[in-house]
Amino acid sequence: MQTILILGGTGKTGRRVARRLGAAARVASRARGFDLADPATWASTLGGVTAVYLVEPNLGAGDRLPRFVAEAVSAGARRLVLLSAPRAGEAGHPLHTAEEAVRGCGAGWTILRPNWFAQNFSEGPWAAGIRDGALTLPAGEGRAPFVDAEDIAEVAAAALTDDRHDGQVYELTGPRAVGFAEATALITRATGRKIDYLDVAPEAFVERQIRYGVPERVASLLTGLLVDLRDGRGADLADGVQRALGRPPRSFEDFVATTAWAAPGQTVA
Repeated sequence: MQTILILGGTGKTGRRVARRLGAAARVASRARGFDLADPATWASTLGGVTAVYLVEPNLGAGDRLPRFVAEAVSAGARRLVLLSAPRAGEAGHPLHTAEEAVRGCGAGWTILRPNWFAQNFSEGPWAAGIRDGALTLPAGEGRAPFVDAEDIAEVAAAALTDDRHDGQVYELTGPRAVGFAEATALITRATGRKIDYLDVAPEAFVERQIRYGVPERVASLLTGLLVDLRDGRGADLADGVQRALGRPPRSFEDFVATTAWAAPGQTVA
């Protein structure tokens, strides 16, 4: 019987991975005595673990994930799956050292590099704008091949339980690039509530993120990724879902149609 540790087990992908793994999943959480920021809590959580789904929720957290990788392998984990990001293979990216640690860990490994999550509109940083009727981003007319978190989780679950995915780096996207104006129009039709997309200057967006408590380095990184979309970059499609699962990725239209959209003043877990 495998025991698979899920970091970020209540997050967008983690809880979906745990649901697919069922009884094999061990969700790491503060409620269960685990804190990624506190190495003293790691050993007890890693006991008996055969595989780990790795997520770094704080891009400004330094090298704690590489240190956790080393301890997980020392504790007996034989397979690691890292939720990474596009361009994390480049030096200087906040997840680059985590990727390098996973590649050199001595266990089986798989790296997932998903594009922008479709669920950012429903559960993530853009959900408040969708609920309030105005999504404001510095992305201009840029487009992105939004990938459904259900697809990411299915790839992760497969990689955690099947060694044919060892040594693979999967770039994960949806089947086509969608602009933010089109995305909000699709959500408008699905919810019956008018939702506008408003372009904003990058500098103003960085300042707003910092006011909300986002570290300046992270705010600048995320803004830069959105500006890349504005400038026509980041819209390329990848075949990671097809390679990993043998089927096409879910479309943005499918995501919109199957999502429970929160009304103003409400949230959806």
